[in-house]
Amino acid sequence: MQAHDYDRLMQANLATVFSERDHERRLAAIAGLYTQDAVLYEPEAAVSGRAAISDAVAELLDSLPPDFIFTAIAPAIGHHSVGRLRWQAGPPNGITIYGMDIAHFEAEKIRSLYVYIEPRI
Repeated sequence: MQAHDYDRLMQANLATVFSERDHERRLAAIAGLYTQDAVLYEPEAAVSGRAAISDAVAELLDSLPPDFIFTAIAPAIGHHSVGRLRWQAGPPNGITIYGMDIAHFEAEKIRSLYVYIEPRI
């Protein structure tokens, strides 16, 4: 069984895909991190393929203020090719959203990514 660097891969996804507003840089990051036919599962939708994943992230980022940032709460952990990263997001002066990504890896790339948004308590 192949060992994955879950923290490096999932932190890179958070920083260079979900926090990247430049289309070309985001597409390049996705090409390096995702399989060709990867699937992104969000609470309300699912998309397949690198271009569709970039478009979904662009739509998300376009709906958020420009200073909205995503940061990891703790290092990612994983086993058996499945990793988990807990994150927070919001403006620099206050966090407004908490969530978690679950990724299935294949050959050191994300094959599928499930995004969970934590309910506000």
